[in-house]
Amino acid sequence: MTEHLPQQTAQWVGERLFANDRASRALGMQLLEVMPGTSLLSMAVREDMLNGHQTCHGGMISALADSAFAFACNSCNELTVASGFSIDFLAPAHRGDLLTARCAEVSRAGRTGVYDTTVTNQRGERIAVFRGRSYTLKGKPAVAPDSNLQENG
Repeated sequence: MTEHLPQQTAQWVGERLFANDRASRALGMQLLEVMPGTSLLSMAVREDMLNGHQTCHGGMISALADSAFAFACNSCNELTVASGFSIDFLAPAHRGDLLTARCAEVSRAGRTGVYDTTVTNQRGERIAVFRGRSYTLKGKPAVAPDSNLQENG
């Protein structure tokens, strides 16, 4: 991986992490883009994602934002985990909405990082803002160099 450009590394890591990410795939998320320190994911709000108010459950929106955060902070192929996050819900999402989460690195120094994610609907309306804090395990790759994509994922 040392010979790859940062963008090639980010794409390679993103593809492999997504292939093994059962939770994101089970929620119907799509990985649209990964670049160094950034990512873009989408998720359609399904009937089984609605809460008692018939709006998208906040946990589903949080999961989308958290997944975008994970892809952004692992994009340089250093094993990075969440140390915490906060989320503010700005508007409800409804069945049939297509949510998009765009995450970008704000700061990365030493072993810690800060990432901001904005979740919007298909009309570009902001649904939530999320701030994730990361911790990098130095010397460990997010994806092993000999890692292959899972078959029949």
